[in-house]
Amino acid sequence: MLRESLAADLIVELPNAVRLQRLVQTLREYFNSGAVGLLRLDDDSLRPVATVGLVHEALGRRFVIAQHPRLAAIMASREPTWFEPDSRLPDPYDGLLDNHAGEPMPVHDCMGVSLYVEGRIWGAITLDALHAGTFDSRAREELKRCTLQIEAAVRVTRLEQENRSLRLSRSDIQDVRRPADEGEILGQSEVLHQLLNELDVLADSELPVLLLGETGVGKELFARRLHRLSRRSHKPLVQVNCAALPESLAESELFGHVKGAFSGATSDRAGRFDAANGGTLFLDEVGELPLAVQAKLLRTLQNGEIQRLGADKPLHVDVRIIAATNRHLPDSIRDGLFRADLYHRLSVYPVPIPPLRERGNDVLMLAGHFLELNRARLGLRGLRLSPAAERALLTYNWPGNVRELEHVISRAALKTLSRGTSRTLIMTLEPEILDLDSAMGGQGVVVESPLDETADAPFQPLGEAVDDYQRKKILQALSLSGDNWASAARILEIDPSNLHKLARRLRLK
Repeated sequence: MLRESLAADLIVELPNAVRLQRLVQTLREYFNSGAVGLLRLDDDSLRPVATVGLVHEALGRRFVIAQHPRLAAIMASREPTWFEPDSRLPDPYDGLLDNHAGEPMPVHDCMGVSLYVEGRIWGAITLDALHAGTFDSRAREELKRCTLQIEAAVRVTRLEQENRSLRLSRSDIQDVRRPADEGEILGQSEVLHQLLNELDVLADSELPVLLLGETGVGKELFARRLHRLSRRSHKPLVQVNCAALPESLAESELFGHVKGAFSGATSDRAGRFDAANGGTLFLDEVGELPLAVQAKLLRTLQNGEIQRLGADKPLHVDVRIIAATNRHLPDSIRDGLFRADLYHRLSVYPVPIPPLRERGNDVLMLAGHFLELNRARLGLRGLRLSPAAERALLTYNWPGNVRELEHVISRAALKTLSRGTSRTLIMTLEPEILDLDSAMGGQGVVVESPLDETADAPFQPLGEAVDDYQRKKILQALSLSGDNWASAARILEIDPSNLHKLARRLRLK
């Protein structure tokens, strides 16, 4: 009956996500399991693509096979693998089964099988239960018999994905999957899907693109995706953080210089445009470029030529520009800090990146990704969110977006561990340990009055209290800016030199 049900789904036209979700749901009901996970192999990790019975944030986790002996055993065998209920091998889903009670329940019965498509290993299917004896010998034999149907469902989905990729790309792109070192854009929200579809189409054009978004939304990842899916993907992607360029060296860094162009120029030096020739140049925080450099950049966009500092003749370059900014550039134009003609050249196709607070449950997927990273880094058996912590993450306003979420999870894991929690236990993060800043959050977060906040604390002299508050705000600004002091100064609306002096006085440097 199970195999007939799986086979029936193969002949029905379904969206890929629906097909795979029906697959795991059918398996869960037939085997009476607590959770089922379909995981795809990405380099050295297994990535959940469809799950049932697991908390939502599990979809964001990436399970490094070498760190999970049960998954390693499943992937090493073509036959179904079952683990004794008293097995000492930790289960990757310990604490992640959605039992609605909020308790970190360990897994007591587990089996799984590796999946192959066209003779190559594709991933695995895993079944977990809270009760020992759920998967008896008969169940293990049935899983073996239905493995071919499971692989057929995966194969159909893969073919549909490849056909879509061919429609969006050209035949010279052999593999549009993300290289392991380029980062991954996680999420299932409708606003993110719309954005990714837009970028897939835009990638094939040669138009300049201006990525617009708040600090921490991941503009660099979207720029990398544009390059990876473009016809320039076999050429370099060169990134320049314009905010980090000293004004005196910005022109040389971008366009290069010749020997003797200025004091210390002892030889010819190519710039970032030369390095990106034939490929893509990503100008991050482009609103920070000095006006003099903006004029030379405009010339390059107009006629494809650069002129090295001190050189007599221009050079031709073939570079696609992707720029990004967290500023409202029309305001900078009004204030005389950005050229209007350059803005119109760069913003041929502006792409707003949605802030995290507009992406719904994506925050939990991203939290799961950072939870697994910290679990592995700290050598923990399990690291999870309590239901209350999930609600806190969903209602927080995230002024620092994905970068702030990463820092919140990392800080909370370290705090919990520093309080003496054993690494052998399943560690649960509660809202209090997340220490979300209600003053900067906003939506749905209870803001306590200063008197309530310090009611049980020892009385401080006014000077000490002011120093503590200043330390807190500086650390928050650094967290939001990715430890960039210049950006932190802008957030705090003070002069960068004054911020450095204050940080030294407060012993933060």
